[in-house]
Amino acid sequence: MELAQFIRPGDGVVFGQACAEPQTLVESLVAQRASFSGATLFMGVNWSGTVKPEHADHLRLSAYCGSGHNRALADAGVLDIHPHPYSQLARLIRARSIRADVVLVQVSPPNAKGEYSLGLAAEYLVPALEVARTVFAEINDRVPWTHSDKLLQRSEIAALIETSREPVVLPYGAPGPLEQAIARHAVPYVCDGATIETGLGALPDAVLRLLGDRKDLRIHSGSVGDGVVELMQKGVVAEAHGGTLMGTRKLFDYARENPNIRLRSIEYTHNPRVLGQIERFVALNSAVEVDFTGQVNAEVAKGSYLGAVGGALDFVRAANHSPGGVSLILLPAARVVEKLQGPVATPRSEAGVIVTERGAADLRGCTLRERIERMRAIASESP
Repeated sequence: MELAQFIRPGDGVVFGQACAEPQTLVESLVAQRASFSGATLFMGVNWSGTVKPEHADHLRLSAYCGSGHNRALADAGVLDIHPHPYSQLARLIRARSIRADVVLVQVSPPNAKGEYSLGLAAEYLVPALEVARTVFAEINDRVPWTHSDKLLQRSEIAALIETSREPVVLPYGAPGPLEQAIARHAVPYVCDGATIETGLGALPDAVLRLLGDRKDLRIHSGSVGDGVVELMQKGVVAEAHGGTLMGTRKLFDYARENPNIRLRSIEYTHNPRVLGQIERFVALNSAVEVDFTGQVNAEVAKGSYLGAVGGALDFVRAANHSPGGVSLILLPAARVVEKLQGPVATPRSEAGVIVTERGAADLRGCTLRERIERMRAIASESP
């Protein structure tokens, strides 16, 4: 496909992230980049590694995160970071602060009504599709038809290609002893009837593996992973609403035409008004490091940008205001530090419960002195 027929120099291009990346279209995009030199790509999590530092010779690269192969782009100095809470991305796209002139999506084959599902992600693609001048679709028969906020008609697609290739996957695998120990200290904070948010990483997934004896759980999250499948099969989780599916074939197959798994726009999943109505909301997020007062660095480690502001702050605040809710930050004890090496993504004013393999430090209602004492007790070295 000759993308230069539709993409102009200086255009803003948005495409699906992580498992939802339209791999063949993105490969064509970087191969033909000289034909629309000066275009800007806005990316999410980059697991495929298709976009490389050398592609910045003609393309301007931007992202909300340094996850996956984005870290190499950031280390090379060619990635512009948007340090915004995830809840603001839709507004920024609609205001053209993040331009979405052209959107590349991976979709499922159409249903009997001729509707193409977004398959593995809705989130910020929904507002991007609504403001885009041009939409390209990669119809991948390996992508499940899922219930998503936006369904596309053929008339909305400027050009399409058909492929049959496995989507990018995220296999966390079985948690090791460290992850299991952290998860065991987190599980007591998840009550029956809770609504759970799970951030990226193996630790939130490890917690889900230990919730098989709970009842009437629900998922409201930016991402939905493999750990949800077994809980839904057991009847522990009734429904899951998320922006994107990030997992493996196990998750993709279970989500196929499953009305209990819905992919929602970022304007729903991260909407403060929606979150404010959820009781017993439990936010499970990991971090690069946390200091003794409860400040969280989720962005930078050893000078490399590898994380994100992301949606953690949106969900932490929601959990703090939810009746019966709680925010849990999960990380190894070695990452509890006296002074952060990176920026503060979540301020100490929003601190909830910090969990390591050494225990849980509940910082709610604590003075700074009390916080330091509790944090030292779960750090690598206690006094």
